[in-house]
Amino acid sequence: MKKLLVFLLIIGVLVMVFSTVLAKNYKIAVVFKALNSDWWKTVQAGVNAGAKDFNVEVSVVGPQAETAVMEQFNMIQDQINRNIDALVVAPLRPTTTNQAFEQAKKAGIPVFVFDTKANWPDQVTFIGLDNYDIARGLGKYIREKVLTTGGNLVIIRGAMGDKTHDDRVNGVLDEVKGANIEVLTIQPGNSERGIAMNVMQNILLVHQNVDLVFCTNDEMALGALRAVETMRTRTKIKVIGWDGTSNALASIRDGKLYATVDGNAFCMGYDVVKYVVKYLNGEKIDKNIEVDYSIIDHTNFEKFIERLQKVLKRKI
Repeated sequence: MKKLLVFLLIIGVLVMVFSTVLAKNYKIAVVFKALNSDWWKTVQAGVNAGAKDFNVEVSVVGPQAETAVMEQFNMIQDQINRNIDALVVAPLRPTTTNQAFEQAKKAGIPVFVFDTKANWPDQVTFIGLDNYDIARGLGKYIREKVLTTGGNLVIIRGAMGDKTHDDRVNGVLDEVKGANIEVLTIQPGNSERGIAMNVMQNILLVHQNVDLVFCTNDEMALGALRAVETMRTRTKIKVIGWDGTSNALASIRDGKLYATVDGNAFCMGYDVVKYVVKYLNGEKIDKNIEVDYSIIDHTNFEKFIERLQKVLKRKI
């Protein structure tokens, strides 16, 4: 019996060692939507942590802005030509990136999609949020906890045609419909703080009765908030973002930003690497892997700041 236990223990150790050796040789390419925001930097921290824990080589690339569709397409093609074991992409425009995915398929490279759904039939899995359903939850939060007696809503969104931002806008709109909430305008801020600030300044010149601004990412929310702050007579306007970035959490702590949706950026980045390695090691994984989310406001921000400080290893 003892010999059998020793034998099984040795086999178990050998399997672990063999799996680690296999993982050491994996080359994984991860293509972001952009590299210019707090959100993507946090995702990258998760990817880097996963690469270290699973002992794989990961290259992270991405365009400088979420409007650079062709730049991302070219980056995907470049990664396919690098003799990689797996391709992971957060697509800016699925209709465009899916063409590159077909090239990866021909090269025998498995494709993983994260952050934004591509609906490409041959992808291994999607890892991320169900943006529409979560936006419905946010719309309910707006109805029940923010504009409880109705009010006027402004939406500043990411680039037109970006499915992530389409889903976030549509989910909120569908939920607040019939709730005595008027949507004054929906304007693109292209996911950038400076652009959103200028957009919000122009909106405030036209609309004198804004109660709430919803921005489909935190960078735009912080830009819109800055525009509101410069108009000293309009400081009662509430601003809600989306992503749960460190800058947004700090703003909630300081009593400025009203709320944000936590997209669990670090965990998403980490899970991307974890599930790619599982698949390459021959394990079966689900076709859809959803990341947890939360709505963060003045009632619960402390625990999220504490969690993010731990994974980023810095003060917020």
